Amino acid sequence: MKKSVIISIVTILVMVLGISFAMAATNQPGSESDPVVTKTYVDSRTSYSPISLTAGQKLIGGEGSEIILRSGEATAIDNGANGVSDLTIGTDLMTGSQVVTNHLLLVPRNDGRGITAVTDIWVMVRGAYTVQ
Repeated sequence: MKKSVIISIVTILVMVLGISFAMAATNQPGSESDPVVTKTYVDSRTSYSPISLTAGQKLIGGEGSEIILRSGEATAIDNGANGVSDLTIGTDLMTGSQVVTNHLLLVPRNDGRGITAVTDIWVMVRGAYTVQ
C-alpha cells in the first residue's frame, strides 16, 4: 500500500513537471506567440507626434489613431455616416463641427475621418495618419 502511494505521487509529480515544461517552452520570448519588439516600435505606438498643418490641409487618421488639437482652428471630417469621436465630451463630431483645443479625438476606422485645418495648426497625433 505504501509503495503504491509513493508511485502514484511520483507519477503525478512527473506529469505536472512535464506539462509545466511543455507550457513554458511554447511561450519563449522571441517566439511566434511572444515576439520581441524594438524600442522604436513601442515608442511609435505609445507616444504622440507633433504635426504642423497649414490652413486648408487635412489630417486623415488611420484606424485607432488619436488626435489632439493644440493650437489654431480646425473642423472635423466625418465618413458620411459617423463622425470623429470626441472622447473628452463623449460625442461624434460631424463634418464642419469645430474641434476644441486639447480634446482627445479618436478615429475608430480607416475610412477617411479626420480634421481640416481652418488656420495654421499644431496637433499631437498617435497612430497612423496621412496629410492631404
